[in-house]
Formats: sequence, C-alpha cells, structure tokens
Amino acid sequence: MCGRGNMHFHHGHECQCPGFKMDRFVQPCMLLLLYEKPAHGYELMEKLSEFGFGDESPDPAMVYRNLRRMEEEGWIKSQWETEGTGPAKRLYTVTPEGEEAIHGWAFHVKRQMKRLEIFLERYEKNFMGEGA
Repeated sequence: MCGRGNMHFHHGHECQCPGFKMDRFVQPCMLLLLYEKPAHGYELMEKLSEFGFGDESPDPAMVYRNLRRMEEEGWIKSQWETEGTGPAKRLYTVTPEGEEAIHGWAFHVKRQMKRLEIFLERYEKNFMGEGA
C-alpha cells in the first residue's frame, strides 16, 4: 500500500484513486445499490450493511457527503420527492456516467482481488504452512 494511515499517496501527493481507502470504497457500493434501485439517502444507509461495512449503520454524514461528491462527478442525479406527508426527500438515481464508473470500479476490484489473493497465498505459505 502506498499510503500513510488513511491517506493514499503517489509521488508525494495525495492521490484520488481508490487504493485501500475503505471510506472511498463505499462509493461503488452506493452506486451499485442505486443502479439496482433508485433510493433515498436513508435507504442507502440501511442497505450498505449488505457489503460488510459492519453491523452498525454507517455515519449519515459520510453517506450524504459521498452522495454530494458523486452528484458533482455526474455519476448520480437527484430529484426532490414531495409526495405524501413529511418533509421532501431526494431520490437518487445512477446516470450513464455512473454506470461507467461502476464498470471501472469492478475492473479495479478484480485487479485488487488478484493482488490480495497472491498476498494471502504467500502469507499463508510463510506463516501458516509447514515450517511456520
């Protein structure tokens, strides 16, 4: 990993690529959930546990911050729903650019999985296998 702590660096500068930043990995998970079914932010918070982010609900500020970022990137769009009682809510949907981002993330995840498998195989050989 080329990062220090939670930061990811290349050539001494903070990088915007996903790397091992799990807080950044929430974006493709949210995109995929929205691709499957448009949703409100609160619904996304409930669904994120399906990706193994823990038994606790994710931080709402983190979810809405990522929704804003993805909307700024053009990956999602939102519209206000004012039907029914209660306050208006934003309904988020994936754009064609967001669908492309999902494909890009899938490629990156597959590549990372291969690297992680190699690492784990060597780790197990060295620390769990014979002579360890």
